[in-house]
Amino acid sequence: MALVQITLPHHQYEISIEPGILDRVGSRLREVAPHERCGVVSDQSVWGLYGKRLQSSLEEADYRPFLATLKPGEVSKSLSTVEAVHATMFDAPLERRSPILALGGGVTGDIAGFVAATHLRGVPFVQCPTSLLAMVDSSVGGKTGVNVPQGKNLLGAFHQPVWVAADPLVLTSLPERELRCGLAECIKHAVIRDPALFEYMGREMEALLGLSPEAMVELVRWNVEIKAAVVMEDEREAGVRAHLNLGHTFGHAIEACAGYGEVLHGEAVALGMVAAARTAKEFGLCSSEVESELVSLLKSAGLPVRVALPDSGKLMAAMEMDKKVEGGRVRLVLPTQIGHVEIRDDVPSACVHAGWDAIRL
Repeated sequence: MALVQITLPHHQYEISIEPGILDRVGSRLREVAPHERCGVVSDQSVWGLYGKRLQSSLEEADYRPFLATLKPGEVSKSLSTVEAVHATMFDAPLERRSPILALGGGVTGDIAGFVAATHLRGVPFVQCPTSLLAMVDSSVGGKTGVNVPQGKNLLGAFHQPVWVAADPLVLTSLPERELRCGLAECIKHAVIRDPALFEYMGREMEALLGLSPEAMVELVRWNVEIKAAVVMEDEREAGVRAHLNLGHTFGHAIEACAGYGEVLHGEAVALGMVAAARTAKEFGLCSSEVESELVSLLKSAGLPVRVALPDSGKLMAAMEMDKKVEGGRVRLVLPTQIGHVEIRDDVPSACVHAGWDAIRL
């Protein structure tokens, strides 16, 4: 069992990483968000696997859970889905002290978090992540959002959870492709902040892909501590938290141009990191070794480093719709070495095009 504490000026909460904690969510929830009713948001696949366990835990703690299920995947990250979940919570009806729980991956967490942020102008929110990507990244820090035709996560809110319960045992049911996507975010954390984690993943990749319980608990704890430290330093992305966007500006453009769900988010981040490394090399910020070491680790995790892409004009237009654009200038997170990145808004377009070319099939 590992506990990570997040302390913000206005709020604090705990991230519990514990095998089997899914069966004890109800009793712990009584401590952080006591009420007779709660909402639960889950996708249909995850609910089929783990829903009864969560429901039993909640009912044993004298909660009346009201369930909203989603279609799996990015197709659900829409305002129409948010409206449908709100309708379920109004039918319950939830009150301002009634918590909403997310049981699922990043999509479910984003939808449930956005609903919790806006339902009755804000109700308590609990994350029960079931994917590695959600455990190490999206469940920590309070970002919520949905996609619109103009881009990914362009509508949303910051809404911190009151508790995060991560059960590494549920990862045994995770499709291999989704597991690899989670490893992409772990590699991202290592590149921006921790060369020791980068080395650990290279050394333990076989154990990680084999879902060794000891290796996975260590990986989740390590990454949550990195994410927590960044969030506590910069909750609303005014400074260092933007470092977590390494690979995302390129990656979001890939997702938007390919169609959400065609290239999974973690795959797009992996590709985006390679593009960022090549851009940084062309801009003179890092050596070619940074790109080669990154590509080697991504390949060992079974992640893509090249992909079919549309023409660069479409990709550049998609980048310009990114949330990180300021004053009409695209802000890119670029690696200078393994463990350190910089944010730049003065990168020549030729360097960015070189980044796209580095990952183009």
